[in-house]
Amino acid sequence: MDNSIHNLIIVGAGPAGIATAVESYILGIRDIVVLEKDENHNSTIRKYYKDKKRVDKDWKGQKVELDGNIYFVDGTKESTLDFFDEVIAHHSVELRTHSEVQKIVKKDDHFEVQITGKDPVKGRFVVVTIGRMGKPNKPDYKIPPSIRKRVNFTLDDCSEGEKILVVGGGDSAIEYAVDLAEKNDVTICYRRETFRRANPTNQRDIANAIMHEEVRPYLGVDITGLEEDDGRVRVLFDGHEPETFDRVIYAIGGTTPSAFLQSSGIRVEDGKPVHDENYMTDVPGLYVAGDITQESGGSIALGLNHGYHIAKHILSQIENCEGSSAHLLDEE
Repeated sequence: MDNSIHNLIIVGAGPAGIATAVESYILGIRDIVVLEKDENHNSTIRKYYKDKKRVDKDWKGQKVELDGNIYFVDGTKESTLDFFDEVIAHHSVELRTHSEVQKIVKKDDHFEVQITGKDPVKGRFVVVTIGRMGKPNKPDYKIPPSIRKRVNFTLDDCSEGEKILVVGGGDSAIEYAVDLAEKNDVTICYRRETFRRANPTNQRDIANAIMHEEVRPYLGVDITGLEEDDGRVRVLFDGHEPETFDRVIYAIGGTTPSAFLQSSGIRVEDGKPVHDENYMTDVPGLYVAGDITQESGGSIALGLNHGYHIAKHILSQIENCEGSSAHLLDEE
């Protein structure tokens, strides 16, 4: 049982979480633990990005100057994961995988981070960097249990030669549809008439796929429900005849895990956690960073900057505590 009180606990091993750990380490803070519920870091990139997908520093055209010590450049899914492998390896980041955090409890002089099926971990400072895609958006209508294996939110279970409906109009939905169309019969359904949310490259790709009849578009069409049809998925449309598919894939974004944040004492307004200019919440010593603090999420560069500024603020908090520096910092 780990009864020690760590200096810093980071919940989530995405870009913001890794950056917080690395920037803190560079500043001299030691005894840092990163908790990740999946089997490796950057699970969102691993699960929701197709192979060889572009990963841009300036996501959706957001021009972001990097403030910290992690120099990130445009690449692919594979090169980005390799990059973070190297960053972790070179900065003594202690990554504890398969550690799903249920709640963060404030004690007198520390936090207790409660983990499913494991002993709690204690820390003086905690930074929550979980992403929205850890909780993908689901439709309002019920999905019958008998077809749940054929209703997905990633491409993991797809096979070749299937008739597939992709639901959504953002970058992920378009990339899923175009990628699947190479070896499947693909339809994309979006409630709006155009794909204006997507980046220009994806808008061009889906227009080209539709023009060449590689992807069939159902635009301006809403789905009202799903039914089983002899083991397949019968989709009920508003203003369109029902149609049966082998598989339906939803790519309609993710939501802030409000219940988890609120149970940990973090105030949530308009779907986002409330924090000050240093990303500290109303609970002193408890911070938020990354996707959950952003309007649309997804910017790796912004997540890296969050980590840098949080690390600097934590250092200032430590230095302001008389007599604390000796055991919190490694003077090098």
